[in-house]
Amino acid sequence: MSSHFRSKLLLLGLLALPFTAGSAAFAHGSHGGGGEALEAGEFDFTPIITIEGHGGFDINLDGEPKHYAIDGMFGGVFEWGLGNGGSFAIEAAVGPALVWGEAEHFYGKVHVHDHDDDHDDHDDHDDHEDHDHDDHDDHDDHEGHDHDDHDDHDDHDDHDDHDDHDDHDDHDHDDHGHEHDTDFKRTDIRGFLQARYAPNDRLSFELSWNPYYVTKDQGEDIQGLKNELGAKAIWALGDGDVNFALGDGIEDLVNGVYLSVDHRQGWESDGMYVGNYTDPRVGLGFTFGGDEISLMIEAGPRFYVPGSYAGLDPRTDLAGEIELSVPIGDATLFLHWQQTYSWEDAPGWGEGWQHHVGTGVTFAF
Repeated sequence: MSSHFRSKLLLLGLLALPFTAGSAAFAHGSHGGGGEALEAGEFDFTPIITIEGHGGFDINLDGEPKHYAIDGMFGGVFEWGLGNGGSFAIEAAVGPALVWGEAEHFYGKVHVHDHDDDHDDHDDHDDHEDHDHDDHDDHDDHEGHDHDDHDDHDDHDDHDDHDDHDDHDDHDHDDHGHEHDTDFKRTDIRGFLQARYAPNDRLSFELSWNPYYVTKDQGEDIQGLKNELGAKAIWALGDGDVNFALGDGIEDLVNGVYLSVDHRQGWESDGMYVGNYTDPRVGLGFTFGGDEISLMIEAGPRFYVPGSYAGLDPRTDLAGEIELSVPIGDATLFLHWQQTYSWEDAPGWGEGWQHHVGTGVTFAF
């Protein structure tokens, strides 16, 4: 392993928690109330390990591309008590991501590269025709030139029509949706860094950075560091402590309602700005069962603004998430399902659903 690559690993090791929802289960296990708050001035460090298998299904796109991965994340949470139920925490983790199919990408990414390449090819074709036309002018200057040779030029013009080239374009467009195979590809590196400030047990603010390092060029994935920056605010309307195992009823669900606003921006590994989205959501969280099984349900509009590369207008989609977690000793088993629906049918993007599902376990020591 080269020293340059070791330096990148060290950087991600210092600056990194997984940016899949399941591996963040430890971070947002409580949306206000229900957890043990640190006393003012008290400090705590909790090492964590998360192992997750997850998959993405873009069934609204041509060819319905899919991706699968197994992540192993190693890190911890530094937390300081602020009093009044408040705290300040820094979470960081890093680890390998075994990739099948293509790497995860920022929401809303469209595939325009093949279209652009075909466009360039057409431009080259036009230049080629212009060049041949000039050759014809030179040919007319030769009065003694044989007429059969001129017919040959006509045959050459037929070649300029690029029937074969058109067939090639059709082949590219037809195959584009079928090139997303799900064979094992490589091992990437992913990480997460988050700072969270909670002035009390009902309100919190988060800033996060989600780096993802693609280890080599492969298919549509380009070697380099993908980036996602996020900011989120969560406000619990109730005390957040709804536990049906302790005698709470349906009427107590209001205590588990919360509001959140999440804004994220994404860049591809070649530096291309993919776009940004803002998710205002209404959520409900509660526990049930003797083992305090936790269920979280949230949904709301997604205001998406694509990058200029896509040539698409901003749109409003629907986004939601369901997450289930079960504590077992020092471990937490989790299952999450994220879904989005788009009404937009545009080049590189289609009307319909996208899904991301994952399951795994988080160990806290």
